[in-house]
Amino acid sequence: MKNRYNKCTKIAVALLVSVAVFSSCSDFLDRVPQDEIVNETYWKTQEHLEMAATAIYSRVKAKNWVEMENMGENTMWPTTNQYKDIGSGVFPVTQPTVNNEWANMFRDVRECNTFLENYKEATETQPGANERLAAEVRVIRALAYSFLTSFYGDIPLITKTLNPDDPEVYGDRKPQTEVVDFLLTELEEAAAVLPATIPSGENLGRVSRGTALALKSRVALAHGRYEVAEKAAQGVMDLGVYQLYTNGDTKTAYWELFTREGKLAEGNNKETIFARLHLKDIIMHNLSREIQVPDQFARFVPTRSLVESYLCVDGLPIDKSPLYEDSSYEEVFKNRDPRMTQTILTPGDKWGGRYDGRPVADNDDPTVFKVPKFSQDGRGSVTTTGYYYKKYVEPSAVPNYNRDDNDIHHIRYAEVLLNYAEAKFEQGKLTQADLDISINLLRDRVGMKRMELSFLAQHGMDVREEIRRERRVELALEGHRYFDVRRWGEGEKLANDIEGVKASWFPELSKNTYRKSADGHLVVQWNRAFETPKNYLWPVPEVQRERNPNLGQNIGW
Repeated sequence: MKNRYNKCTKIAVALLVSVAVFSSCSDFLDRVPQDEIVNETYWKTQEHLEMAATAIYSRVKAKNWVEMENMGENTMWPTTNQYKDIGSGVFPVTQPTVNNEWANMFRDVRECNTFLENYKEATETQPGANERLAAEVRVIRALAYSFLTSFYGDIPLITKTLNPDDPEVYGDRKPQTEVVDFLLTELEEAAAVLPATIPSGENLGRVSRGTALALKSRVALAHGRYEVAEKAAQGVMDLGVYQLYTNGDTKTAYWELFTREGKLAEGNNKETIFARLHLKDIIMHNLSREIQVPDQFARFVPTRSLVESYLCVDGLPIDKSPLYEDSSYEEVFKNRDPRMTQTILTPGDKWGGRYDGRPVADNDDPTVFKVPKFSQDGRGSVTTTGYYYKKYVEPSAVPNYNRDDNDIHHIRYAEVLLNYAEAKFEQGKLTQADLDISINLLRDRVGMKRMELSFLAQHGMDVREEIRRERRVELALEGHRYFDVRRWGEGEKLANDIEGVKASWFPELSKNTYRKSADGHLVVQWNRAFETPKNYLWPVPEVQRERNPNLGQNIGW
């Protein structure tokens, strides 16, 4: 157990490596080391704090925040993937990701605690800078804790750096309600210190008041604190600095937000409240290529469940709308919520997934998507479900490995508007005016029919279901779905088979090698399970319980 925090909190950035306390009766041994960074010589200036805070920012989830989409039923990862296995409900307490998330998040918490214990010692070159930086770190710590309590429920609540002999090392877990109370207070107090304006220039991408309030809204909503969630979301809206991204074209504005054009650094994006930023040729990722990888299986592919969740342009679901037609692959994309064709690749779209090195015929443009590819031969992107994403794809980044510098969006103003509408509804306070300043702004961006309470009532549509549908389609491929399904108590949806296209659309799928559902759709993952209450939480990692038996275990594990 003494090595637990050493292993779980190994710091990649040298600025946060040395948190040890040196003690000895010898004057010689009491001397401060001259060849490494230690607490005694660090934390002296505002510059020290800024560098340490930058190191903490580097811990914020990057592409793996998007990869968490594979735990829900929106997205299918074609091969073995631990997030996919967790979402399927079939995984052991020894699953590496279960322990990695615990270890990595508590590493982040420890680094934040180190900062918060030492920042007051530093001199300032700008009045109030140290408290602002501390508030930023408190928000990042709250973000880490929000993941921890969502995954494991009750968790250790640690607000100081621990040494191996501290009794808290062997402490028990605090009730989730206590953790949530702590997070809401932390975020409110941080918001009071942070600037209300959108950070720009050298502060681009930093935590702001909007970040703290938006995260507070998310945390409160996730734990049924609807009045708190509403107030926090309203607080972001009242700042008057955020607005939905648009380029003036309802056919491309939503998609463009997730390309290089929508990067915070471009200066046109006032929607993204907090993101993991990337720099071309310096800090990049591989998301675009993984979505449309041109010579292997596409790593993220949409499911039938997601495709069928999009309304038709008349505001009705596919089982109610006379506009819906599924006689062919192409027909499915017609007359649908415009966010569908700005999220999911449609025949005729430009893409990067079909380069195979062969000569191109006069009538064959390999940069234009025509039909899905189901068999792997090293020539073209293969999909297991028959669908591909276009959201989050920068086409120019697809051909080469790790050449993507798109921002990874953690919190968008769109989510705040959705939080507001849901919180109002769950309190029984939702009005048409509330929809008009929240969900209908999202629909206006893409030219979709507005949500009207009278229309929903007329067509027998459940308001709660439609608010949840709106969240699903607006935030698809952004990591939210698994968390939303569990907090809504709809875990049984995660137990359903993962399905794809209708097999009759493509002759090659008539082969018996392809498993099909009773109504003729591809089945690409089966034997999924969801046990209540077991799968609403992850197990406490076995290796952590071996180190500290006082942690106990969650129900069913």
